[in-house]
Amino acid sequence: MAGTPTVIKQGPMSWLGDGVKGAVRIGQTLTVLGRTGVNWLRGNRPPAPRLLRQTFEELGATYIKLGQFIASSPTFFPAAYVEEFQHCLDQTPSLPFSVMKRILREELKRPLESVYSEIDPVPLASASIAQVHAAKLVTGEDVVIKIQKPGVETILLTDLNFLYVSARIIETLAPKLSWTSMSGIVQEIQRTMMEECDFIQEANNLKTFRHFLQDNHNEDATVPRVFDTASTRRVLTMERFHGVPLTDLESIRTVTDDPERTLVTAMNTWFASLTQCEFFHADVHAGNLMVLNDGRVGFIDFGIVGRIAPDTWQAVSDFISAVMVGHFEGVADAMVRIGVTHETVDVNHLADDLRGLYQRMDRMVPDTPYPGEEAEDEVNNILMEMVQIGESHGLHFPREFALLIKQFLYFDRYVHILAPEMDMFMDERLTMLH
Repeated sequence: MAGTPTVIKQGPMSWLGDGVKGAVRIGQTLTVLGRTGVNWLRGNRPPAPRLLRQTFEELGATYIKLGQFIASSPTFFPAAYVEEFQHCLDQTPSLPFSVMKRILREELKRPLESVYSEIDPVPLASASIAQVHAAKLVTGEDVVIKIQKPGVETILLTDLNFLYVSARIIETLAPKLSWTSMSGIVQEIQRTMMEECDFIQEANNLKTFRHFLQDNHNEDATVPRVFDTASTRRVLTMERFHGVPLTDLESIRTVTDDPERTLVTAMNTWFASLTQCEFFHADVHAGNLMVLNDGRVGFIDFGIVGRIAPDTWQAVSDFISAVMVGHFEGVADAMVRIGVTHETVDVNHLADDLRGLYQRMDRMVPDTPYPGEEAEDEVNNILMEMVQIGESHGLHFPREFALLIKQFLYFDRYVHILAPEMDMFMDERLTMLH
């Protein structure tokens, strides 16, 4: 995390324009913060986590993404904030299609009629960074176009540089806070967000995962094909998938006569990626896994991926193996090797605490599937509790570890919905766990 925040090189006029936009953005930020302060003085004083979330949502794109980073990072932030920011949704009002069409023209640098035979002006989805529209290429393929909203990158860089400088000032004025490496966390957030803004990187992730599937002769799973001639850093045109969400059992039965096998395919594909791909999909919630009309499993949205450092992988592998067989001393030993600590950890005591969590998880398994939102809350609560147990023993984990465990918990939920009789850690069809 060493170094300074990213600066994108631009020409003098572009730099001047962005400088003006940056100054305006800082003014907007200070205005919102000032209004929040005045409301607080007038007696509007919700709990600090809620106040921060509401302020972030009012500040817009960067802070919404920052809120989501907090929600997925119990290794960095206090539990009360992680829990509150689960409610920080990325759905934002859509922009008029005329605005998005202008960006498309600027990026593709040719008449849109020569690329798309039709584009639906009503977006399929609108998030803080981008908007997604259904379309059809002139060559006949159904596609979706992910278009970055105007000015997002400038806003992100301005906001993150502002946060970085603020963090350094705080660390200088309050040296006791420097151990939290606030500026380091801001840099990690910036790296993550700027990757999400670079659709070329997302396109490369899709291609890498496709090659991984091909190398493993896996024809039961797929990812959207990228259309390079209609893609840039701010526009991503990719194959449109038609299917149903992985958690919709009744709909899945209309496209496959064996939902359990479909789930096994999804899990084996993801588990294999941990060791045989450059990264793993780090956001396998129900919206990003589909069962296509031909029965294949579709993985979508590769904006968030995780990478495990080679020197950490053996400990992660041992962690997975120990969880499989319920060997909690082994789980504890692996967690000690994965985490960062300046203390001597009592492995047996840590194992006892983890065993207690596992037993509570067993008792929480429902007779009927949780609805989506409730299941998401449960996954996050278990993840936070596991991290808290580690931290109570002096361990601090890298964010990638939390992302990894969260995906395991997602799959555990899918097992209870689609294959309640299946034992996730003992089923011999799950090849990567045996």
